[in-house]
Amino acid sequence: MMEQAHTVLRPAVDAQRVRAAQYVRMSTDHQSYSIDNQKDAIREFADAMNYDLVATYEDAGRSGLNLEGRAGLQRLLADVETKNADFEIVIVYDVSRWGRFPNPDESASYEYRCRVAGVRIEYCGEQFANDGSIGSDLLKAIKRTMAAEHSRVLSVKVFAGQCRLIQMGYRQGGSSGLGLRRRLIDQHGRTKTMLALKEYKSLQTDRVILVPGPPDEIATVRWIYNEYVKAGRTELQIARSLNAKGVVTDLNRSWKRESIHQILSNEKYVGNNVWNRQSFKLKQRKVTNGTAQLVRADGVFEPIVDRKLFKRAQAMADARSSKMNNDQMLVMLAGLLKRHGTLSGPMIDAAAECPPSSRYRKKFGSLLRAYQLVGYDPSQNYRFLDIRRRLREILEEAVQTIVTTIERAGGSAVRQSGLGVLRINEEFTVSIAMGRCRNTPYGYPHWVASAERGPAAEVQVAIRMSPDNQTILDYLIAPTHEIGGKPLNHALNKRLEFNTFFFKSLDPLFALAERDAITAAR
Repeated sequence: MMEQAHTVLRPAVDAQRVRAAQYVRMSTDHQSYSIDNQKDAIREFADAMNYDLVATYEDAGRSGLNLEGRAGLQRLLADVETKNADFEIVIVYDVSRWGRFPNPDESASYEYRCRVAGVRIEYCGEQFANDGSIGSDLLKAIKRTMAAEHSRVLSVKVFAGQCRLIQMGYRQGGSSGLGLRRRLIDQHGRTKTMLALKEYKSLQTDRVILVPGPPDEIATVRWIYNEYVKAGRTELQIARSLNAKGVVTDLNRSWKRESIHQILSNEKYVGNNVWNRQSFKLKQRKVTNGTAQLVRADGVFEPIVDRKLFKRAQAMADARSSKMNNDQMLVMLAGLLKRHGTLSGPMIDAAAECPPSSRYRKKFGSLLRAYQLVGYDPSQNYRFLDIRRRLREILEEAVQTIVTTIERAGGSAVRQSGLGVLRINEEFTVSIAMGRCRNTPYGYPHWVASAERGPAAEVQVAIRMSPDNQTILDYLIAPTHEIGGKPLNHALNKRLEFNTFFFKSLDPLFALAERDAITAAR
């Protein structure tokens, strides 16, 4: 049972009921913090305080280390700050439900933003009243610091456990690569199954190891090494030869110089287990680690490439890269920029005269540093990529929410094609699109929709984003025939014309998918 506050003030029965919302979040750390338990505690608190719960904001299975991916909290902040909130109070179980941010001030900032907008925060599971007193503020600061410390301690323990598993010869994430496969084994080392691409273990006690893959893929890997070491061909030449033969990578893509380089430099092909090339601790900043930070175990997998051949390939790669000094590399990069007016990793890899992008990263610390040295500013491109990545994440979360909610209600929601087309209850199809916001030269927002191509669905759903493209503004949910055959962009930008189809949540869609029980005739 979840511990409750010992003292609860009970207002008079005839007092006017106050409208309140609840925010609940469940990470994967404690079962006692499950969504249902939080809701039960909040409901009891609201009844005792004579509050009406009129809205729920939920983040299920979401890390509390940052705001990214927490659509529930983002919607809450957006509704509060845009004055769309139809409530005066937000009830949260305890201080840590805001998040276990490494910087405790981040947790405090979200409560502060609500308070400035005129919405009060109350904690039903804490032993203090959130009344703005010195004692209350001090206890909240301590709780936030404790939550941050919990994340740091847990991160250290998890990292130590991962290092131990690597040294025992178990794979810790990542695809197998061409010529190899991931085998799932139980805690006693017995084979359970072979994992396909995007399949993962489900039991904590299971482990994954690398084993040789199909003979034709092994032959391709060995051919690459022989062509590079014995025939003296370059990575780009090898990539072009494989593409000419119609051979594809393990991801069913055409070959690039970088993909050849990955095969020639990865120690898994000689049976070594190497991990921690990059770190993303506490989800703060991704860094590339040096040799000293690598965690390794040599000879733990069955090799498919001779170790001497592998070492010769590394020596040849080092010799080839050392023939060109930093200034010469920058001259090549500047020439590429002059011809194309822009730069990117794939563009560098495709240029025969330039070293691969990985060598620029190694020589200059990052591609951004190399870009700066030749006078190129990629900031606009990176901002665009960040926004596009964010929109993909929001679309995926929306689709997952629709599928989960409908299945919990006893219905079915199956993806038909791509990311945004669902077949609901084997009765109708729904197309889910993103409505990205762009500012016009006249200063007002304009929404542009990107939907899956294919047969028209019976119902159109468009997620209309706020001007910063970080939070959801509202949803367009309309039968396709009601839009009148007009483009989705037209409907998104004509709020007055299609006002009856704009909603603050996906609830109308869930209502369409409800299955009514039919009583048999007697």
